[in-house]
Amino acid sequence: MTDESAKPGLLGRLFGRGKAEATAATPDVEPPAPVKPRESWWSRLRSGLSRSSATIGQGIADIFTKRKLDFASLDELEEVLIRADLGVAAASRIREIVGRGRYDKAIDPTEVREILAAEIERILTPVARPLVIDPTKKPFVIMVIGVNGSGKTTTIGKLAAKFAAEGRGVVLAAGDTFRAAAIEQLRIWGARVGAPVIEREQGADAAGLVFDAVKSAREQNADVLLIDTAGRLQNRVELMGELEKVIRVMRKIDPALPHATLLVLDATVGQNAISQVEIFGKIAGVTGLVMTKLDGTARGGILVALAEKFALPVHFIGVGETVDDLEPFEARDFAAAIAGIDRAEADAA
Repeated sequence: MTDESAKPGLLGRLFGRGKAEATAATPDVEPPAPVKPRESWWSRLRSGLSRSSATIGQGIADIFTKRKLDFASLDELEEVLIRADLGVAAASRIREIVGRGRYDKAIDPTEVREILAAEIERILTPVARPLVIDPTKKPFVIMVIGVNGSGKTTTIGKLAAKFAAEGRGVVLAAGDTFRAAAIEQLRIWGARVGAPVIEREQGADAAGLVFDAVKSAREQNADVLLIDTAGRLQNRVELMGELEKVIRVMRKIDPALPHATLLVLDATVGQNAISQVEIFGKIAGVTGLVMTKLDGTARGGILVALAEKFALPVHFIGVGETVDDLEPFEARDFAAAIAGIDRAEADAA
């Protein structure tokens, strides 16, 4: 006969042994890695301008460390700034400011970078202007143009998301009828932000599509109509002629259209951006710039040269692919980042 008093001990031993075996047989599971916090906009901007700031910073350090200022060192400084795409005018002026009252004296590289940041900020402040949507013009029509691969369609999606978040009714026009991928990309953005997309089959006439899009946006009482266009090299006469046709047809509805024409510039192209602004400006009447792909490989100094030459508003800059990687342009932040100065230092200067 089984001793009942032994059962609890036996069951306990069996239960304990089974639990131990199960524990031994189960491999250790590592806890999930903590979610890395999103970098601040300042950190992403500084990273995006790292190529330019590193080139400039190293050049300044090489020139002025343990060396008195003379004509030769100022020549070298000017060359460094021109190579960084800041343009001859800005480079010459910064050279003059650095040299003022400092000949045959030692100058700290940090002081040179502070002078550089202050002058870049002075140049860029007049062009750092927001894109203003006039509520009396419904829809407010924004045409987005640029060369192939500059990031037009992605920029349109991000702008649509920002406008929708502000409570504006947005319509998208898939005017890049040459690329099926561009149409599909705009569909995805439209679904994401709740914006209707006016589209036609691939290869359709872009001018006719834009004409229909303007009429449709009016019928829907939309606040903003964002028009995508095919990427085109600025030196292709026939493609620029198609862009002229789009504008001409749009103006049959209203001679004031489009209300804004944004040229999207890829920040990695350097001096080629000057030609893009010049030619697109003549053909399409560019009203503002968006600079994209400030991703660490960018040649961001070109924005300084563009501001000096064209004085066009710079509305946004982009440092990545997500919606919050496109932000309004701030001259002070950009100047500090490209000069390699921490923002806290820039604020204290």
